[in-house]
Amino acid sequence: MDSFVTHLECSESRERHDHDRLHGLSRAGKPLLVRYDLVAIAKAVSKDDLNRRAADMWRYRELLPMRSRDRLMSLGEARTPLIDLSADSAGHGYLLVKDEGRLPTGSFKARGMAVAVTMAKAFGVVRLAVPTAGNAGAAAAAYGARAGLDTFVFTPEDTSEVTVREIGYHGAKVFRVHGLINACAQIVRTRTQEMGWHDLSTLAEPYRIEGKKTMGLELAEQLGWALPDVIYYPTGGGTGFIGMWKAFDELEALGWIGPHRPRMVAVQTTGCAPIVRAFDDGMDHVPEPWDPVETDVPGVRVPKPLGDRLILNVVRESNGFAVAVSDEQAHATRERLARERGVHLCPEGAICYAACQADIAAGRVARDQHIVLFNTASGLKSPMPDRSRQYESGSPLTA
Repeated sequence: MDSFVTHLECSESRERHDHDRLHGLSRAGKPLLVRYDLVAIAKAVSKDDLNRRAADMWRYRELLPMRSRDRLMSLGEARTPLIDLSADSAGHGYLLVKDEGRLPTGSFKARGMAVAVTMAKAFGVVRLAVPTAGNAGAAAAAYGARAGLDTFVFTPEDTSEVTVREIGYHGAKVFRVHGLINACAQIVRTRTQEMGWHDLSTLAEPYRIEGKKTMGLELAEQLGWALPDVIYYPTGGGTGFIGMWKAFDELEALGWIGPHRPRMVAVQTTGCAPIVRAFDDGMDHVPEPWDPVETDVPGVRVPKPLGDRLILNVVRESNGFAVAVSDEQAHATRERLARERGVHLCPEGAICYAACQADIAAGRVARDQHIVLFNTASGLKSPMPDRSRQYESGSPLTA
């Protein structure tokens, strides 16, 4: 079987680009989207065929860009679970958390990097570079090592220490940068030609989104080829947000799901909410970077995402909305769920849960609706307070 890709398409001008060579942005400077021969795919594979395949992201290979002869840069991307939090104190009717922290390197970034690095290797790339809030760099380092590629990672100087060390431990060249991810992206963008890098920045190449869209494919299959009423997603660069919407369109074209779509909710923090502000102001893009950025939730510290128009388009097409919660709400929510329910969300997952609770209380989302929240990384990758106490053997114990 060969690839079912027909072409790449500029997300804004719709101009076609050849798919048989490596691309970054389109000729218009916008993200490129991979397009498939969906009629041929519908004839080649059925939902029943999937039941005979391994429960991993590669089971949807007809809807992915690699050719069958390409060696997959896989680290074992198993299907991630749906954790039921329906019977909690907020009285939700049906609330599931899709826990992406079970993937290699502990985050959803594994999906995008697995496909992007596979394609880079197939096109003969030898050097990769990526700006990152942390988890994308960890995934790039791991998959780069798997592919035998030289990987350069630029991350803000206040990135979680465990993640910075994880990146270096995989053999990548990791650099701490004064500033946020936009400062890291500027370094990659201006030095790429000189250094001979392939730029893996969010939406700066067409294949990370294809890996991320498997979240949507997988969710639909797990729910019996149906979709929830509402999806809450932590939105920084927004690749997964855009990718899932693309996945739903492709599944409908195959006849595997119907026209029902979830309301897509882009969740940010009050300290960095460019998408929320643009949505509330009726804008179709983010006119100016958010300044100052005052949040310690790393995955949403993106002052002006490259895919701003695509994100806002999904929000409005889905009759969704964008919402922000405070860091304090997120941290309190994360700790409460860990203590009371045994579910340890990352800060980005916690902002989704906090936003969902607030929206239900305000009547923005009905209590009896089917809701899915995305926990995009393992909570173990983020700082936790030390709650230990010293104990001397034989001394009295207090409660």
